[in-house]
Amino acid sequence: MCVPGCQEAVARQLSRRSLFKSAAATAAAFSALPVAGAFATTTSFSKVVDLTHVLDPSFPTFFGKPQLEIRKLFSFEKDGFNLNEWVVNEHTGTHLDTPFHFSKDGPSAEQLPIDTLVVPLAVIDVSAKATANPDYQLTAEDIAAYEAANGKLPPGAAVALYSGWDKLVATDKFRNADAAGTLHFPGFHPDVAAVLIEKGASGVVVDTLSLDYGASKDFAFHYKWLGSGHWGVEAASNLGTLPAKGATLVVGGPKIKGASGGPSRVLALV
Repeated sequence: MCVPGCQEAVARQLSRRSLFKSAAATAAAFSALPVAGAFATTTSFSKVVDLTHVLDPSFPTFFGKPQLEIRKLFSFEKDGFNLNEWVVNEHTGTHLDTPFHFSKDGPSAEQLPIDTLVVPLAVIDVSAKATANPDYQLTAEDIAAYEAANGKLPPGAAVALYSGWDKLVATDKFRNADAAGTLHFPGFHPDVAAVLIEKGASGVVVDTLSLDYGASKDFAFHYKWLGSGHWGVEAASNLGTLPAKGATLVVGGPKIKGASGGPSRVLALV
């Protein structure tokens, strides 16, 4: 997020066309600019990692039915331009969960402060535990172990659960439904919500279909976390390519009035 004067400073140092031609130039330009919001410091990056899956009508969904329909309204061949109409569920693909998703009157998409969507990212790797137990839930002990190895969570950070589930997105194992239809994939333990709130985290990220583990019947983490005014990102990709600490998360969520969430472009600056 840019503070007042940021855009002018960037314009003087980099043209829009050359912004990403040189990673070194990009890092140098932005490292001199203050970052407002959840972390008041300077930041630099040398690459951008896309944490967003490609979304098409076949993308797996929590309820098992397609949640995106693309209708061709105009074509270049016939009309001289392309234009599609989308019929889309707010919670499909890589997407944002707002507090309004699991509360009566929490902030909806357009009400989220933008400086809570550009924050330090902590990646907690539970992939080995998830391989051994698809129903694994990230615990307070996982956070304590992370902090012992990497230092305390930065103020306002987003905490990502990396389970490796993104690698399964083109298979039935992504939903991992049993014969009774119960899903099996990792998520956050409900008790972790209080820990993250105490530590001042802004949001959470998972590479699965839900912040709660797949077999949850009460969505307790959703209610505790989103209900306390925080956000989440579900179905992220490429978390395993990121360092445990040091990256900056950018959540390009929808700015649609009253939206409980929506497909988002989610990036990590490393």
